[in-house]
Amino acid sequence: MQLFYNPDINTSVTEFSFDKEESKHIVKVLRKKELDTLHVTNGLGFLFTTEIIFASEKKCTVKIIHSEFHQPNDFYLHLAVAPTKMNDRFEWFLEKATEIGVQEITPIICDHSERKIIKTERFAKIIESAMKQSLQFHLPKLNEPIPFSTFINQKNEGDLFIAHCEETEKKLLKDSIAKNQKYTVLIGPEGDFSEKEIKLALENKYIPVSLGNTRLRTETAAVVACHSIVFANE
Repeated sequence: MQLFYNPDINTSVTEFSFDKEESKHIVKVLRKKELDTLHVTNGLGFLFTTEIIFASEKKCTVKIIHSEFHQPNDFYLHLAVAPTKMNDRFEWFLEKATEIGVQEITPIICDHSERKIIKTERFAKIIESAMKQSLQFHLPKLNEPIPFSTFINQKNEGDLFIAHCEETEKKLLKDSIAKNQKYTVLIGPEGDFSEKEIKLALENKYIPVSLGNTRLRTETAAVVACHSIVFANE
């Protein structure tokens, strides 16, 4: 099954048209024509089975012939990750975390962050593409970048974890996961969290955790944390 995305459709809509860019891809690249079936999600859990009624490179129109709702997971994972110096590494993390099953992502700007200016438009496109590729029907929420201190002082519910490299007493994340909870996991920049940030997190009841015996890059650590929590909830 090939999955398409349109955020504006719902169960009250009977037909709709794709924008010019998507229409051109459907008709010219994929060579779809009238009466062909397309599967579409709105990223809110719905899968719509549609039939093409007008196939044009400028405007491809479909009618909805069936819809079904897929329940979200019983757990909710929010990853707060410091953007990497190289954009492509952070984009790789976004793609893989979406494929694995993250629900929410917040880029956090830390004391040791080498990248402090973030443009999320491209990030959103990568998440959308990864959702479609992995045949999921819930689009992860991507928040705007936020300073670490602002994020940590927000009311983040559920089990709170901070993965850092300081030589302090820590449990393995995989041994700290209770099933079907809300989780927030903090992943720091290349230079790790500062001592001040770690102290602030602990004061706000974040639990220090380890992701294993080796030192991981930021993007790798974030993917490992994501997989550990999703796998524990299988």
